[in-house]
Formats: sequence, C-alpha cells, structure tokens
Amino acid sequence: MDWGAILGNTLAALLSPVTIAYALAATGLAVHFGFTGLLNFGMAGFMALGGYGYAISVLSFGLPWWLGMIIGLLLAAVFAVALGIPTLRLRADYLAIVTIAAAEIVRLLFTTQVFDEFTNSADGLGGYHDGFRSSNPFPVGTYGFGPFTYNEQELWMRVFGILMLALAIFVVWALMRSPWGRVLKGIREDEDAVRSLGKNVFAYKMQSLVVGGVIGAMGGIVYVLPSAVVPSSYTTSLTFFIWTILLLGGAATIFGPSLGAIIFWMVMALLGNLLPELASAGYLPMSDIQAGTLRFILVGVALMLLVIFRPQGILGDKREMTFVK
Repeated sequence: MDWGAILGNTLAALLSPVTIAYALAATGLAVHFGFTGLLNFGMAGFMALGGYGYAISVLSFGLPWWLGMIIGLLLAAVFAVALGIPTLRLRADYLAIVTIAAAEIVRLLFTTQVFDEFTNSADGLGGYHDGFRSSNPFPVGTYGFGPFTYNEQELWMRVFGILMLALAIFVVWALMRSPWGRVLKGIREDEDAVRSLGKNVFAYKMQSLVVGGVIGAMGGIVYVLPSAVVPSSYTTSLTFFIWTILLLGGAATIFGPSLGAIIFWMVMALLGNLLPELASAGYLPMSDIQAGTLRFILVGVALMLLVIFRPQGILGDKREMTFVK
C-alpha cells in the first residue's frame, strides 16, 4: 500500500475548500441549534441559495464577484425570514420536518427547467470564477510544501475561505458574549421562562435563524469557489454531514464546528484512501467500490457512539448541554 499517498491525501483535507465550507455551515448551524435550540435540518437550502445567488448574479446580471456574494447572503436572509414566519412557533420535531422539506423545495426549484435560463437546471452553473480569480493578490507561482502545495488560485481560495471562517467565528463569539446571545441560550434552555421576562422569543428566534442562515450561505459560496454549482450537491446528505460535524465538535461551542469539520473530512479522506487499498490487497472481503462505501457506515457508527457516550461533542461542556423541547 502507498502509505505516502494515503497520508498526503488525508493531510490535504485539512485545508480543503470543502472542509472550510462545511466549517462555516456548521458554525451557522451552531447558532441555530447549539445556542438557540432550533432543530434546523435545512442548512443545505441556505448553502444552495448562497452558491446560486453568487453564480447567477455574476453570470446572468454581470455583477462583480463581491456584490454577487452579498446578494447570495441576502437571499439566505430573505429565505430565513420566509421560513421562520410560519415555522418558528412550531415544536422542535415539526420544525425539523418543515426545514428539511424547505431545503428540498429550494433544490428542486434550481433543478426544474422553468428557470433554466438562470439556473441551467440539473446541469448547474460554471464559468463564474473570472472576477474572483482576477482579484487574487498572490502572484503566479507555487506555494506551500508537501500535501499543502497550491498554485496561486488554490491558495487564494483557501485564504479567502479561512478569512470568512475567522470572521464568522469572531461574530458568533462576540454575539454569544453579548446580552443578545445570553437571551438565545435562555431560549434554548426554557423559552417559557424567557417569555415570562418580557422578551419577544419569536423575534429572537428569527434573528438567530437569519444570522445562522447567512453564515451557512457563506459556506455555500466557499463550497462552489473551486468548481461549479450543481443542484445534486444539495441533497439531504449534505445537511446530515453538517449535523455530524456539529455534534462531533460540540454544538454549543465556538470552535467546535471548525474542529469537527477538520476531523470529519480528514477521517473521510483517510478511510476513502485506506479502505480501497486494503480491499485491493486482500485484507477486506469486498471490492474497491464497496470498500469506499464502507467509510460512510463506519462514520455513521462513530456518530451513534458519539451521541451515546459524549453528546456534548469534543469541545462541549456537560454543564452547557443543548436540550430541545
């Protein structure tokens, strides 16, 4: 087995745009679930709106890349308001059903041929990278070392993504230390008690949904920077991966989502390279393709064990558990 390639591919996942995008989306979900107690299973919809809003703004309307990104974030904010008005008074389990359905509606709207002029339906969108790449501050060349070797465009994508992630972490940290954040934590624990103190629980939930949704949309933008926007990327499995990352790192933590994303994608990369090699060498009684699928089973089992034995996550504190009522 080529241990050098296995190790290199595993380490490369540490700073991949996918890892950064999932860390952003999980940070947004932490605002929803970890700090407010909103059982949102529709984060894929926020990511899709961010990615498509950015791409359509550039391709169909010729807007600058930075303005296209802002429009993608605004679309996510509008979606959060439209989703929150009829749903935020629902119980947690009903909210989960509605949000996962809403995310599927968003994906199907981008798939349908009704808006083919703008979305290119199931084929998705590409070719919107010129503006972002032309703003690259790094000269042409090769940077880094070993598995962290990038050309100027690959480095620019990662630096931009890390800056957005750092900004999101700082915003969430500042908000959760403020009186506003303390109200959210109170709603998470007992919204009736918060309501009895004269706080507008619905308004705070709406604000939380908007803030977390905008952060998730930024994750959706970073997710599509390397290649294209394809509607098949925004299935329910995307949301479930984000939930796995959140629970792995710690739902009610600031840095937990980022740590969870790093661990999750490095483990996925390790298993994705190691298991097929083991199957080819005859150590596993299955084909290479079957061995590649086995990683999802192992990750699922690991998630179940995590929820059973350490539900607060790696960085979580048992004294600050998230209870959904």
